[in-house]
Amino acid sequence: MVIDPTATCPCCLKWGKRTGLIESRNGGTLGSGSDRPNSPYGAPSAASDPNYIIVPSTVTTEVIAEQVLETLLVLRTLVGNDQEAPTSMIMLHKIAENEDGWNLVVKSLVNSIPIDDPLGPAVISLLLDDCPLPTKENAMQLSRHLDLANHLKYDTRQQRNICIVLGCLAEKLAGQNSTVLLNDEVMKFLISNLDVNVDPAVILYAIIALEKFAQTSENKTVIIKALLCSPEHSLMKLEKWVDSSDHEKRQVGFCAQWSLDNMFLVEERKFGYELVDNSGINVILNSYDVSEYLKIAPHGLEARCDASSFESVRSTFQVDSGVWYYEVVIVTEGVMQIGWATKASKFLNHEGYGIGDDEFSVAYDGCRQVMWHNAQSEPQSMPCWQPGDILGTFLDLDSLEISFFLNGNLIKCHTDVFKHTKSGFFAAGSFMSFQQCQFNFGSKPFQYPPTKSFKNFNEYAKLGDECRVVLPRHLKMEYLRKVSVKENSCNLCFDHIANVRLLPCEHCGFCSTCADQLENCPLCRHVIENKITLFD
Repeated sequence: MVIDPTATCPCCLKWGKRTGLIESRNGGTLGSGSDRPNSPYGAPSAASDPNYIIVPSTVTTEVIAEQVLETLLVLRTLVGNDQEAPTSMIMLHKIAENEDGWNLVVKSLVNSIPIDDPLGPAVISLLLDDCPLPTKENAMQLSRHLDLANHLKYDTRQQRNICIVLGCLAEKLAGQNSTVLLNDEVMKFLISNLDVNVDPAVILYAIIALEKFAQTSENKTVIIKALLCSPEHSLMKLEKWVDSSDHEKRQVGFCAQWSLDNMFLVEERKFGYELVDNSGINVILNSYDVSEYLKIAPHGLEARCDASSFESVRSTFQVDSGVWYYEVVIVTEGVMQIGWATKASKFLNHEGYGIGDDEFSVAYDGCRQVMWHNAQSEPQSMPCWQPGDILGTFLDLDSLEISFFLNGNLIKCHTDVFKHTKSGFFAAGSFMSFQQCQFNFGSKPFQYPPTKSFKNFNEYAKLGDECRVVLPRHLKMEYLRKVSVKENSCNLCFDHIANVRLLPCEHCGFCSTCADQLENCPLCRHVIENKITLFD
């Protein structure tokens, strides 16, 4: 079994997972979490040190299933960034350190995770990301261990979970190991599930798994060939569900369209952005102010994360005064943090920090029923949000108050963020794995408009023709390569003039917007003690 010492799931970090003290098979330790001087993880404890976790000499499938379900149960309650990793999670890691144990853990994830728990898919991703990497031999034999040749014997829950497992492993593996994993049985299993008669939950994760396999170019070529063998392209049929009122089908349509635009291109098919009419839309999610793995719909008002990271985005419109309101339609009921953020708010997707995790942002997470600000959570008494629910959020810069509503019912009024900033707010959101929602900035009537007078983003904002287009990634990169950069542009964003000197290192080349987000100099890594604006 190959151990990846650098692998950390940002969602684990959000839940307080510690990166150190993970034993390898030869008795050494991996990572550098709590054994570092002045480690933020603190001293080892019996609850979190694997040396204190005793794995039974005979590990049964029942024992592993119990630990998997315990992890699923306890992770919903972990909301602090400094909490210990669950004992069950550490035990599963230890069990998976040998090949037989790894196979048992994978089978248990397939058989144990319920289909109706909103955190189920994310927990599969979390546990596989935390476990050691499979060997090449184990990857080759996975389809046999899962008996994919006879996959019709599995129920919907098991087939969905198999798709999630395959996708997570494809994301984690790279190069030859990924191509080894995508053998004929795995390919047939995934392609056969791209059928409109299959349960949408299975179709969804089959698409996502194929996307992740296609990150390796050799796999991508094979997948495109397999998709084109069908008389009617499976994904082109499924993308017709993109506007479905059925929330599972809507997710399938979103992912099918995104895959066709970005991964599995079809000749003569128009891209999504060429088919949408954005003429009446003046505010969208900013595809140039987003963390790297977030998917944004061609119309710019819907976003989804399928990566094992915590992806964030801000809108295109900034507000500095007045009273404002927007709504979000919840498509998936998992962990999302939706609210408000300034430009100073950092998107640290690989560290698991997003909206509400610094002093310049505030957000509500309706899955765990907590308000987030400055990486501190405050429990709320509202029920968990469900697909179709409407989260409304009201920003009053006159009274310095932010309010959140679920289906028109007040959740909480918040004021603490105004201790740090009083202007420059953007609508913003962060998404855990497999989460999706749709934003309404006023281009459509609000479902639960506040009784107090407010301004509508869409009425006051303006978008140029180029800004209102959400390009597929390959076209976006091609566009950026053609953009000329002024000689005195910021070395980080290339959008603004470089007008800041960092002290004490005295390095220049950064604009004030980017410099405000830096704690260390990008050139020498020296801690920044002061910043001097050279000119406006």
